[in-house]
Amino acid sequence: MDFSGNDTPWGLRCLEWILNKFCPHRRANKLAWHQAGILVLTYVGYTCYHLSRKSLSVVKTVLHLNCSTVSPPPNLIINDDNRYTWCDWKPFDTEDAPALLGVLDSAFLFAYAFSMFFSGILAERMNLRYYLSLGMIASGIASYLLGIAKIYNIHSLWYFVFVQALGGVFQSSGWPAVVTLVGNWFGRGKRGLLFGVWNSHTSIGNILGTIIATAFITTNWGLSFIVPAIIISSVGFIIFLFLAPHPKDVGCITPDMHGYKKLDATNSSDEGMSGDDLERTQENDGDQSFRLKKWYQHNLELDSEGIRSETSPMLSVNQRMQQDNGNRAIGFFGAVKIPGVREYSISLFFSKLVIYTFMYWLPLYINSSTEYGATLSAYISVLFDVGGIIGAILAGILADYCGMSAVTCAGMLLTAIPLLFIYDHAGNSSFTLNVILLLIAGIMVSGPPALISTAVAADLGTHPNLSEGSKALATVTAIIDGTGSIGAALGPLLAGVVSRWAGWHNVFYMLMTADFFALLFLLRLVFKDLRLYRQRRLVV
Repeated sequence: MDFSGNDTPWGLRCLEWILNKFCPHRRANKLAWHQAGILVLTYVGYTCYHLSRKSLSVVKTVLHLNCSTVSPPPNLIINDDNRYTWCDWKPFDTEDAPALLGVLDSAFLFAYAFSMFFSGILAERMNLRYYLSLGMIASGIASYLLGIAKIYNIHSLWYFVFVQALGGVFQSSGWPAVVTLVGNWFGRGKRGLLFGVWNSHTSIGNILGTIIATAFITTNWGLSFIVPAIIISSVGFIIFLFLAPHPKDVGCITPDMHGYKKLDATNSSDEGMSGDDLERTQENDGDQSFRLKKWYQHNLELDSEGIRSETSPMLSVNQRMQQDNGNRAIGFFGAVKIPGVREYSISLFFSKLVIYTFMYWLPLYINSSTEYGATLSAYISVLFDVGGIIGAILAGILADYCGMSAVTCAGMLLTAIPLLFIYDHAGNSSFTLNVILLLIAGIMVSGPPALISTAVAADLGTHPNLSEGSKALATVTAIIDGTGSIGAALGPLLAGVVSRWAGWHNVFYMLMTADFFALLFLLRLVFKDLRLYRQRRLVV
């Protein structure tokens, strides 16, 4: 394989040269090796995104804490003016410090949410290797700027707010890029399990971020930001060296490129591959080409009989979109018109409201509703992330097995509502019950947003009838996750207000209501999934 092209990353060129030099007679499936490399690079990359954004939630405990529990330095004079604030970091040494820290969270989350919409459009039009690596390095710089506040004694609230918002803008580069990369390299087959396992990077990043930030918090909390900054920037540079955004950059052909492009070449003079490309591809594919053509012709027959719904690959709206746009990236409003994008986006809005409320407030809730103490409460809260890993994998397996993503999400949301009620009213009755209910709640609450923001977004953004599936993928992913991120920003903010004025029970009622609305906006797609399932059974 010749890797001398300008689009091939430098690291891959060097690696190929080394392999050719020392293993000239090796036998390997190049597509499989590159797919494995993409999974590893995107997994580690987005783990670093979450790792670096977790630092502030840990450092909050030393920016404002109960000074009566801390031993003052010997040269410090304690009096009535500073008795309860001497250990705090200005400007978080006031009674409204929790509100100020909440402002930092909101600055990051709202900047992240609104930047996401532009991030997807930008990702469609840039080389993803440059886009992702620069986004990671810039995110590292934002984290570093928070860390040097300790070194240079920076006490301006506006400095912290500005850097947090800047970090939110840079962090929005991650999700559209990594989902698009995985979508580019893997076919449109059953990939719910693949995305379910791969999506565990969010929980792994949260756990590692907590561990790393906690390691420095009592000695120098500035390092709780600086060390993650070094990690994410270093991984960003590695991605710059080794990441190939698309199979064609290294001379590979994915399964989707085999089937759909060959058919396009035989049915349209304006679309798909050239005749020479078709001939070469047919020679390579053999029987696989014949099977794919038969499958495609079967879909045409189903469409002509009116069996397929608006999610069919032969949807006329998307066909017109393909003819109008050619090989160009579709715009924001074109992506919104793709059937299912609006419903899943709104559902993710409410789902993420729930999951991010847990992420930011769960340790405090456990601490306030039990006698476990702050440290044990923080460790118990990690079980929610563990449940999130299991939930993402379970949702992917169920969606692959039944072929009905909306039904899978709806079933988990329906189960999550009574679970939240039970956890709120019975979770604090015993340690064992708390652990079990929290783990199960993490599974049911985290499964739907994990499935929607990965496999569902990839499927919606890579309809075969689009001229280039990947040209819509980043935009669709950004629309869905950007809408969800607005809910993620509102959830912790509302939880802080509701818990202060109405108590924790009402926070859980708010979360149950949010899950109900997430379920409600999926109902049309649920009925459609069930209708298609019955029609498929009749055809078979």
